[in-house]
Amino acid sequence: MRRLLLLFLVTGALQFSTAQKQNFSYLDIFDLQYVSDPQISPNGEWVVYRRMGYDIMKDAAVGNLWLVRIDGSKHQKLTSREVNESSPRWSPNGDRIVFSSSTDEGSEIYMYWFASGKIAKLSQLPFSPSSLAWSPDGKQLAFSMNVPKAAPVIAKIPKKPKGAKWAESPRITDRVYHEADGRGYIKPGFNHIFTIPANGGAPRQITSGDWHHRGTLSWTKDGSKIFFSANRVEDWEYRFRNSEIYTVEVESGEISALTDRNGPDYSPKVSPDGKHIAYLGYEDKVQAYQIRKLHVMNLDGSGKRVISEGLDRTISNIQWNSKSDGLYVSYDDKGNGKIGHISLSGTVSKIADNVGGTSLGRPYASGSYSISKGGTIVFTHSRPNYPAELAVLKPKSNDPIKITALNKALLDYRDLGKVEEVWYKSSVDARDIQGWVVYPPSYDASKKYPFMVENHGGPILNYGDRFSIEMQLYASAGYIVFYPNPRGSTSYGEEFGNLLYNNYPGEDYNDVMDGVDHCIEMGIAQEDQLFVTGGSAGGIMSAWIIGKNNRFEAAVVAKPVMNWISKTLVADNYFYYAQNRYPGQPWENFEGYWKFSPISLVGNIETPTMVMVGMNDLRTPPSEAKQLYHALKLRKIETVLVEIPGASHGIANKPSNLITKIAHTVAWFEKFRTDKGDE
Repeated sequence: MRRLLLLFLVTGALQFSTAQKQNFSYLDIFDLQYVSDPQISPNGEWVVYRRMGYDIMKDAAVGNLWLVRIDGSKHQKLTSREVNESSPRWSPNGDRIVFSSSTDEGSEIYMYWFASGKIAKLSQLPFSPSSLAWSPDGKQLAFSMNVPKAAPVIAKIPKKPKGAKWAESPRITDRVYHEADGRGYIKPGFNHIFTIPANGGAPRQITSGDWHHRGTLSWTKDGSKIFFSANRVEDWEYRFRNSEIYTVEVESGEISALTDRNGPDYSPKVSPDGKHIAYLGYEDKVQAYQIRKLHVMNLDGSGKRVISEGLDRTISNIQWNSKSDGLYVSYDDKGNGKIGHISLSGTVSKIADNVGGTSLGRPYASGSYSISKGGTIVFTHSRPNYPAELAVLKPKSNDPIKITALNKALLDYRDLGKVEEVWYKSSVDARDIQGWVVYPPSYDASKKYPFMVENHGGPILNYGDRFSIEMQLYASAGYIVFYPNPRGSTSYGEEFGNLLYNNYPGEDYNDVMDGVDHCIEMGIAQEDQLFVTGGSAGGIMSAWIIGKNNRFEAAVVAKPVMNWISKTLVADNYFYYAQNRYPGQPWENFEGYWKFSPISLVGNIETPTMVMVGMNDLRTPPSEAKQLYHALKLRKIETVLVEIPGASHGIANKPSNLITKIAHTVAWFEKFRTDKGDE
């Protein structure tokens, strides 16, 4: 009897536990948290990181700094302040942490004393600081900050009478780059490098001239110079890909160039022994995609050499090891974030997988790491079933230990869609193409489900096996979601990524459709239940697909480029496309630009199509989306235009806009599902 009672209680508990699990839902977004920018102390005992989440009342991402020991104990908030905090950096001996934090007047520099737990504001700056960097002796800080410059004056306007309500003054610019998506109009000015005493005091500007000085700052071992990257050439506005490595004398402000080739050279890092500078860059071959290589040179700029030729992947986040005989690096390989090590002789070793999880909307590459003097690494670790957590990898260990579980209280009680990797052959040239499939929660292989293709943006980017709000919510709505990395995607080498040069959209279309056919052969997709969507470059691909075939029941084309001729000359990055994407300017290559414009195929479209765009989008302006919508209306094809107020190209920057995007996509597809009668 007692055994029967025990069995009943256990069975009941399991049923109750199972019943508690729900599908991931829209409002769950506001309960998600993730680790960002982890920084390990020099002695390898503590980690400070930015703990990110979403404020449901302010409809925004917010982040505070937290401390934790590397064994996961003593997990605590760094300060008691409930404002945004970011960019924590340990002092060279680990006794202090400098960071940026918002105030009513803007961001300022703050200091935290580790022994006492006290904090103080060090600065009173007119603009927000960036690129905080300690001097080796811990006595000074370097940072970059904007210095305003007067706009050009073309005409003098009579003074208005007192109390008169005249129109606002015109906005005048003579710059090539004068606006940016998500930021709007860029006020005239240039970023310069400043120093400030680490105990507070007056900031001192040490660079000059009408050029931007920003990015990674690195001090010489004796603290007399700072290395940085800039584009201090005469025609810098038109050589927008170019940058060089420079050094500036801290006392005199004298600037010297150490590199001089055509192409980007940036992210300088002085070796611990003070003898070498590592940096990233490449010789610009003027093509769509070029991998960033790791270079090393002597302190005076001599002896330049590439040490990453053995790794055909773009490198980022370089960190010297303590012996100065190699560097740790980040890179993506086949849709997965890695940490590796490259010796000065060029030997490449993989150290860790699954770096990422800080791009929550869609499964893009992201994440970061840091390393202690003793070689302990901390990094943002993510899998498809959770966003970035903090992981620790000790020297000579192959197994990282996850020391946070920020989403346990939420995700332990959510039934997420299973993510499965798929590989298939391209029908164009038999290349291996990678993609992923997300199954609905509680997937039943004996049932048929609607099948959604979700195309990634870029197109020089990659999706991977990472947590994604969008993919999970589409799966929760009952869709099998397929997201591929067709040719042009990163993490497969330079040749693969550059296949779209003067060929975009091109055979990447075939790669996507080959993936659809592969999934049909797998039995997880049916010809009469296909749907397609994507944003930005994914919107371009979605529009191209429905212009090329009528296989899909419905499409949602989000923030697309429809006409390369009009887009190229009105977008915020209008100067970027000629030569690097297509030969010549639009007026020099009208037929070429038109050939790759999805609007050229609009006469073929029969697919019911929702068109979606942010009303403040400067990257793919609303006029592009309207070209598709208006053309479909004139052709009497079923369509609807969704314009999201206040949204820039990054629609997901506001959680509510992310919900809007997903909910409208699902609602449109639901109208055209052919299986609803079987439910």
